[in-house]
Amino acid sequence: MSWNPALEPHCPDEVGIDAVETLIVPRARDLGGFEVRRALPAPNRQMVGPFIFFDQAGPAELLTGQGIDVRPHPHIGLGTVTYLYRGDFHHRDSTGADQVIRPGALNWMVAGRGVTHSERTTATARRGPNSLFGIQTWLALPESHEDAAPTFEHHGKGALPVIEDRGVSLRLILGIAYGKTAPATMFSETFYADVMLEAGSLLPMPDDHEDRGIYVVDGSISVAGRDYGASRMVVFRPGDRITVAAGDRGARLMILGGATLAGPRYIWWNFVASSKERIEAAKAEWRAQKWGEGRFDLPAGDRDEPIPLPD
Repeated sequence: MSWNPALEPHCPDEVGIDAVETLIVPRARDLGGFEVRRALPAPNRQMVGPFIFFDQAGPAELLTGQGIDVRPHPHIGLGTVTYLYRGDFHHRDSTGADQVIRPGALNWMVAGRGVTHSERTTATARRGPNSLFGIQTWLALPESHEDAAPTFEHHGKGALPVIEDRGVSLRLILGIAYGKTAPATMFSETFYADVMLEAGSLLPMPDDHEDRGIYVVDGSISVAGRDYGASRMVVFRPGDRITVAAGDRGARLMILGGATLAGPRYIWWNFVASSKERIEAAKAEWRAQKWGEGRFDLPAGDRDEPIPLPD
């Protein structure tokens, strides 16, 4: 679908309410003054396209000297996406990547057969009060890439395609949508975008992807006459033409989806795989802590205190 909807005001009501296949209310966890809301996986929905994990981190206000420290930990069978609205993270991983991410930019780490990484608030940010607010997601890899070598890509804010039209400002983070293509390497059909809507503006969802969902970060939207507020994920029935309308305060959204992967995925801790055997093999290697001898090593410059395998 190209970006030129030519919509009339009544368009959002042209689909029935049953076009919303699933409504997900994220589970909130307080991590000591820092709240995380997890929308995926949900009890009634494991994935939206390849997206198998979706966390809203914050918003959090941190005092001078404080920050977030996610110690070195492993992944297999997925790609991780870090996208920030406020704050920063210093990313290090076992591919040799050493990258600070800031709002509007993309860190895309593909675990493949195995990778280890850490994410920490930068020393510069800790010198004063600082904020953190963003979204972290995992995309399950197709079976053809589960055993691929791990990779890392960083794409700055200016490298991500932007569309602005009729009260809509959209930054495409991953994949293909509205005739635009984001620069990160994808392994299955995907779209993922950060969308700002002015009050009353309309957003047509891409109609060339099998699975499509919206996460409301702020404000509210209306679909077929029903309102959805912040911290809600709405997943749509395949095939319907969907348009959403922003509420009277506007809205900020993450839209996501793509092709359904062949078969379900198993999830255990930070591991995603198409078979339990792959997960068991990864567990055994992380427990053994033979860094650099198998699938796992530790990031250069951050080799202390890796997170142990859970009991």
